[in-house]
Amino acid sequence: MSVHTISILVENHSGALSRISGLFSSRGYNITSLTVAETDDPTVSRMTIVVDGEEEILEQIVKQLNRLIDVIKVIDFEAEPLIEREMVLLRVDSSNANRHEIVELGSIFSARIVGVAPSSMTLEMTGTKSSINDFITMLKPYGIKEIVRSGTIAIAQSRK
Repeated sequence: MSVHTISILVENHSGALSRISGLFSSRGYNITSLTVAETDDPTVSRMTIVVDGEEEILEQIVKQLNRLIDVIKVIDFEAEPLIEREMVLLRVDSSNANRHEIVELGSIFSARIVGVAPSSMTLEMTGTKSSINDFITMLKPYGIKEIVRSGTIAIAQSRK
């Protein structure tokens, strides 16, 4: 079993997401991360899918994805160096006593404060999956009230 990040350019039509996710689920693949958004062309969306599974089955899925009518292009990042990022919003318990510590911790992880209330702070961080996991671990002792996390986004690393 291995983790794969796949980028799929699709025509921006209703039902495309359902057909593509159905292809993975019908093969017993669990999608661990899914992000979909329009590209610079409003008629095209990019799906970034992270899956865990067997190489042979994934190769079959990639071939089948290329045959779907809405699919323009499929990129399996297995053979290419890539840049991956996620985003997280965290609401953390805070008081006047510990607010400075939370701000310092956020600074270490390049997080931004996006909201402050009398008893909590909301921080935003963009980074790799592991750096976000580390940030969450460091904030747990302060009391995390809520976590909202995006899926993975990825782009091939420029070779020029």
